Amino acid sequence: MKKLLTATAAGALLAGAAFADSHSNEIKMGIILGFTGPIESLTPNMAAGAEMAINEVSESGALLDGATVTSVRADSTCVDSAAATAAAERLITSDGIKAMMGPDCSGVTGAVLANVAVPNGMVMISPSATSPALTDAEDNGLFFRTAPSDARQGEVLANIMLEKGISEAAVTYTNNDYGKGFADAFQSSYEAGGGTVTLSTPHEDGKADYSAEVGSLASAGGDALVVLGYVDQGGAGVIQGAIDSGAFDMFALGDGMIGDSLTAAFGSDIDGTIGTAPGSDNEGGAKFAEMASAAGIDGTSVYAGESYDAAALMLLAMAAAGSSDPADYVGKIEMVANAPGETILPGELAKAIQILSDGGDVDYAGATGVELVGSGEAAGSYAEFVVEDGALKVVGYR
Repeated sequence: MKKLLTATAAGALLAGAAFADSHSNEIKMGIILGFTGPIESLTPNMAAGAEMAINEVSESGALLDGATVTSVRADSTCVDSAAATAAAERLITSDGIKAMMGPDCSGVTGAVLANVAVPNGMVMISPSATSPALTDAEDNGLFFRTAPSDARQGEVLANIMLEKGISEAAVTYTNNDYGKGFADAFQSSYEAGGGTVTLSTPHEDGKADYSAEVGSLASAGGDALVVLGYVDQGGAGVIQGAIDSGAFDMFALGDGMIGDSLTAAFGSDIDGTIGTAPGSDNEGGAKFAEMASAAGIDGTSVYAGESYDAAALMLLAMAAAGSSDPADYVGKIEMVANAPGETILPGELAKAIQILSDGGDVDYAGATGVELVGSGEAAGSYAEFVVEDGALKVVGYR
């Protein structure tokens, strides 16, 4: 009888600890992005976007009986899977996070998912990992993304080029999962539409000189050079080499190249350049940009809105589940993201939590018109960019 009582008491203590933990006064969310590495100019606004949602919910006092939500930042590096895995492990084991916003780049996202999130049962929503390979990753239902797959972006970029009469192009891509998946999707759509890829070849990041790569691309020829790389790394190096040698004067870029550092580096030298990045023309996007500007953040920066949405979805799912335990709220993410329910825009997270607390439904549209399809995939749309007078401008949405 004594042993039975001891076991029962221990079980009660464990159950009580689990209940208290899921209703803790502090909920930590990991923000794991490449604060160093090839997209480091983009990540400050991404992190700030996610923290806007975190602060909005925390200051409202509406979540789980007034829980305080805090962020813990970690560096994914974007490219070093071992470093990203170690950083993610620390977020869980040392910092005690209940949700993970990120990582950002596809290769490190896949590594963190397989080696950290799945073994630890941690929910993660990436705002920017777009490799088509992640669609079929073994994730135990824990992985979501608010940016659409590059299977779609490749088609969009190809269609824009064909509509502009660019019928031949050389392609260079960063030598990782993101670059290869994007390049394959682009080439398939471009050739299906009647275009010709003269050469598709990878480039390595971190090199001081890309003249050899540019020479091969120039020899293959084409009306444009498609650069599917990173704006703070090899992609910029390839463009610089092409400008210096006069090999190409028309460029088409993927989302990893779209950022203020692109035009800061090249200005009007790349006027006429076209590009794509996730984006939509909706009420939520305008509202987010206004809120971000008031907070001193560039809300138009690539993936800032997707980051806000990623954090918001996990917090609303917690509210719907009445718990911050990932095992409890993971099943609520698609519910709060999709119809039916009252449409929720940026700045309305406290309102959404109240609706959920009252037993109602919400349809979170957020900053980017969130809609989750399939296994946690973002339906998504894309902004079409052009460089005019040395500045990036959005000229349409697809």
